[in-house]
Amino acid sequence: MENNSQIVFVLHGLNQSLLNRQVSFGLALTAYLFTLFVNLTLIGTVLLEKTHLHQPMYFFLCNLCLNGICGASSFYPKLLHDLLADAHVVSYAGCVAQMFVGYSYIFCEFTSLTVMAYDRYVAICSPLRYQELMTLQKVALLLLLTWTFSLLETAVGLVLVLQLPLCGNRISRMFCTNWELVKLACQPASYDDVYSFLITVLHLSQAALIVVSYAQLIRTASSSRSDRRKFLQTCVPHLATLLVFTGSLLFDGAFSRYGGTSIEVLQNALAAEFLVVPPALNPIIYGMNLKESLIKADIVRG
Repeated sequence: MENNSQIVFVLHGLNQSLLNRQVSFGLALTAYLFTLFVNLTLIGTVLLEKTHLHQPMYFFLCNLCLNGICGASSFYPKLLHDLLADAHVVSYAGCVAQMFVGYSYIFCEFTSLTVMAYDRYVAICSPLRYQELMTLQKVALLLLLTWTFSLLETAVGLVLVLQLPLCGNRISRMFCTNWELVKLACQPASYDDVYSFLITVLHLSQAALIVVSYAQLIRTASSSRSDRRKFLQTCVPHLATLLVFTGSLLFDGAFSRYGGTSIEVLQNALAAEFLVVPPALNPIIYGMNLKESLIKADIVRG
């Protein structure tokens, strides 16, 4: 086929009637605006409440919300455009850009959740040394490493995919993914397969590490009422976020490789769950705890 950079991909995940696409446009726009609103509201609340919320846990939470905005923005704008367009196409450069933002979001989400688990572990297991261990400089370094590591993972994966000559331009999804481009390759993508396997093992190991650390936290928290309250307020929301994101991602991976062609629109919508559900739910899950913290702070001030 011609040079990869000249390819225009045809997306086949929106085979709906005009009326259905208009309805879907309204729902998608509402969902995107809601996602932006809840994430920006939580970030703004933390930034404005300097007295009680300028703590490491809330800085990490702001980073999680910012990453959620990036993830949602890698999906919704292109989807909204396609829902009103007659032709659902994307250039090679546009496809690569969408994958870069999308996979950076995925990797940053896992790494952010791991860092947040470390923060909670120190807060509950070593409360007297928490201020010493989680300084502002340490928080800034962890955030820098989170983004650097995530962007580097994404860049390496994309470089491997970009080396593949493509022999097709049909993408059966609403958005571009690594696997969709690999399926279009003219030759086996052995290096990409190995790298994808290593990345999958790495991030599933991160998830397992979080679960193991939480098992230790449960044992520690069970000995003290204040520790139990701290665990319920900060760790349970974090664990819920991890389960929602990991479950959504595993569903997408299973659908990409083993999904059939029946009810294609429904399957495509469900496969995009990891870009839709976690960015919208994370601020709500943590926001309930944030509201409780602010109420307690007002009571103390009163």
